[in-house]
Amino acid sequence: MPLGEHLRELRNRLIKAVGAILLVTVVAALFYKQLIGFLIDPLPGCAPGGLGGGTDAERCGVISLNGLLSPFSLALKVSITAGVVAASPVWLYQLWVFVAPGLHRHERKYTLVFLGAGIPLFLSGAAVAYWILPTTARVLISFTPDETTNLLPVDDFLDLATRMVLVFGLSFELPVFLVLLNLGGVITARRMIGWWRGMLMGIAAFAALATPSTDPLSMLLLAVPISLLYLGACATAWCNDRRRKRTGRAEPGGSLQDTQASPMGLTPAPVVPRDSTSIGRP
Repeated sequence: MPLGEHLRELRNRLIKAVGAILLVTVVAALFYKQLIGFLIDPLPGCAPGGLGGGTDAERCGVISLNGLLSPFSLALKVSITAGVVAASPVWLYQLWVFVAPGLHRHERKYTLVFLGAGIPLFLSGAAVAYWILPTTARVLISFTPDETTNLLPVDDFLDLATRMVLVFGLSFELPVFLVLLNLGGVITARRMIGWWRGMLMGIAAFAALATPSTDPLSMLLLAVPISLLYLGACATAWCNDRRRKRTGRAEPGGSLQDTQASPMGLTPAPVVPRDSTSIGRP
């Protein structure tokens, strides 16, 4: 396609993607109060007018909004975020339709594998993050000094929740990235399994840094699923290497090692005599 047609195709895809996001954003704006209530629900024991006091387990704060424009900006932020997330199948499909004609067949297969496995894993990580938010909130609120009240701006909590959802969702993409490298022939399953000590230590350090609270429960709830996904990626890569080895042995010289030379066919081929009637013809 000429450059002008590529640009027109990109424009049409962008219009459809942005239109879907705007449509879902408008619908989400009609229910923004319910969405905000769902997002701040992980704040346990914190309600408007609640005061800090008692033991750390009973301590809570006051959910607040600061400023005259804060309610409007919060509703706008929540509606746009809901529009981008809920319309993700549409704009991901538009991106795929625009990119797919320029990919080879195996590249399309790898892309479909990434989309088919990456989206559920990202949503699973986001669900785990939302599940441990109450524990994270209780631990962080427990640091509130005695005889004080903790004001909890909704904007700050939503920013914290968004960061946790993104961190957990992206960290759950580790096995997809490793499997894609194995499918592309960059790394082997033997090498991935040989990294297990360093990978487990790196996952534990990442979980300790990524979780905002200092409790070991949140760290384990992030580190254990990522470790299991890493082991699952190693098993998938091992099966793929075995399949590749079986198909490679069926080909001539497929059972050789990388450092061995391929055999040369030195057997002469029989000479087929030409038909006498074709002599002299071009």
